Amino acid sequence: MEARKTPLYEEHQRLNAKFVEFAGWKMPLEYTGIVEEHRTVRTHAGIFDVSHMGEILISGPDAVEFADYMVTNDVKKLKPGQICYTPMCNEEGGIIDDLLVYKVSVEDVMLVVNAANREKDLRWLEEHLDGYQAEVRDVSDEYVLIAFQGPKSEEMLQEISQIPLRKLKYYSFVEGRINGIYCMVSRTGYTGEDGFEIYVNPEMAVTLWRRLVDIGKIHGALPCGLGARDTLRLEASYLLYGSDMDESITPIECGISWTVKFQKDRFVGKEALEKRKKEGIDKKLVGLVVKEGKGIPRHKDPVVKDGNEIGWITSGTKSPTLDKIIAMAYVPKALAEPGTEVEIKLQRGKILKAEVVKLPFYRGSVKTR
Repeated sequence: MEARKTPLYEEHQRLNAKFVEFAGWKMPLEYTGIVEEHRTVRTHAGIFDVSHMGEILISGPDAVEFADYMVTNDVKKLKPGQICYTPMCNEEGGIIDDLLVYKVSVEDVMLVVNAANREKDLRWLEEHLDGYQAEVRDVSDEYVLIAFQGPKSEEMLQEISQIPLRKLKYYSFVEGRINGIYCMVSRTGYTGEDGFEIYVNPEMAVTLWRRLVDIGKIHGALPCGLGARDTLRLEASYLLYGSDMDESITPIECGISWTVKFQKDRFVGKEALEKRKKEGIDKKLVGLVVKEGKGIPRHKDPVVKDGNEIGWITSGTKSPTLDKIIAMAYVPKALAEPGTEVEIKLQRGKILKAEVVKLPFYRGSVKTR
């Protein structure tokens, strides 16, 4: 089946982007180069087309109640205009997806889901609707999603925004106009820097994209592709579904147990997660920094200790900010302490010597409140 294209595809072509197929979409991998784009986001700002992400709207009198049951975090405590990050788990506590929950109103909740999981998530939600006065609808095609990320993003975006961005708190959203174009803007992102995600009608997306690119040219921001998006998120230790977690992994093992609100009366997977928490975990997601050797650790490369395979790499890269090879990996809990020395066995038998470090690898300008 031919890969899907976002409404901004021709804009990426115009900017001479190199493309890659990702989750069934033909997406820009890079424009001027991954390292340059990465460093520009760390120092100024970057503009990303992330329209491959999915949006699912839950509407009706029980929309909030239903969303709260389907995810581990506390949706009921959100006020309209607030967002939470949360896993959605199966009955065994395995992660079906990690997503954002936007509380639009008392009867409308929007889930922003990973591109590869859009259909799977929709089916999962529909299968659990019985007994709830709510409907679930895939509204992904109604939005183009543009991320504007970096320490200078507020300053740059404010030039064309009719929204007072400094008043927009972290993990909050508002509806308003940017460059006169009606859209929804959230203070969220996937880079470790301050920034915004802009939901706009596809008919107005090209106009807005071009304006953002023009502002970027004036102030030192660049269009950025999925290559920089991945290196940025890995430095910030943000998880990637399908690599760092999946349905075989629980939120407790991958370090996001803070998203599991056990005080809730009920949610899918609660009993299994309570049992896992009580019994303890046997593996844990950790950070690794390579101390000796050359090569990039790839997904599923073995982690070795004293000649024995003890775990596996989930994600790895050469960090442009730290100028070091970094990776995340699952290792036994007993070997998860910072300072623990391990080896990474690359394909073709090459060995890297690495050390367990505390996550995240890097903290940027991202707002915490």
